[in-house]
Amino acid sequence: MYFYGYYAREGGLIAYGPNLADSYRQAGIYAAKIVQGTRVGDLPVMQPTKFELVINMKTAKELGLAVPTGLLVEADQVIE
Repeated sequence: MYFYGYYAREGGLIAYGPNLADSYRQAGIYAAKIVQGTRVGDLPVMQPTKFELVINMKTAKELGLAVPTGLLVEADQVIE
């Protein structure tokens, strides 16, 4: 199991974690506030708000694993 969907897309079995593109967007918001003069100590703590579940069925089949249908339904991306 991996933290970023990228790893499941590249052959890992499953990944669940924050959406990487959304994390970069939040970093951009922080950078903009700092450039505008906000003190770093005054910045709010931002937590991920978008998470993704990616399942690689090709890898599951190679490992001989059965992935429950309920998990497949909840997945944001299923790689065949």
